[in-house]
Amino acid sequence: MLIKEFCAENFTRIPEAIDRGANRIELCDNLAVGGTTVSYGVMAHTIPYCHSRNVPVMVMIRPRSGNFTYSDDELGMMCEDIEQACRLEADGVVLGCLTEQNQLDERATHALIKAASNLDIMFHMAFDQLEFGAQLSAIDWLAAHHVKRILTHGGPMNAPIDHHFDHLQRLIQYAAGRLIILPGGGITDLNRDEIANHLKIREVHGTKIVPLPG
Repeated sequence: MLIKEFCAENFTRIPEAIDRGANRIELCDNLAVGGTTVSYGVMAHTIPYCHSRNVPVMVMIRPRSGNFTYSDDELGMMCEDIEQACRLEADGVVLGCLTEQNQLDERATHALIKAASNLDIMFHMAFDQLEFGAQLSAIDWLAAHHVKRILTHGGPMNAPIDHHFDHLQRLIQYAAGRLIILPGGGITDLNRDEIANHLKIREVHGTKIVPLPG
């Protein structure tokens, strides 16, 4: 079965997305800036709703828009949001921390992983800001620290995802099952099956991953 992860801005469209085949939710806010953490109320309402329909929920942990380099104060906020997601029984969290030199910030990422306890962890598209060699090193480090997935477009977002198939396949081959490379960005209900078959993957991600009216 293909896992269709619906990237949801708040709760609004989650019921109809599930009705139309979404079988995992990435819950976030402010998609116009790439997604930030939702409010406590949204999280508290969404998680039990999805669980009542046997749909897991991944919660975005990002305190603001902009870059992915965080101060110690911001890391404290993110750890508190992760603890809240744990208390509300989210299935996982979505996060990503980079240094000012656009390398994986191992110290910050480790602090968030520790706060996440037994939750599934997905490293988000901050990954796409890394150079190829740094991406391979990041895969090694993230896999060793029990990160389950990396969300990636495979290259610049201004190019269609099929332009990045070769790069995505290199990442998938390098990961070698240690973690899941989850393609996203420009995947819809119209092309998801073709992309999944081409890349030989079982999970896809997007805001249009299932057909929604309007």
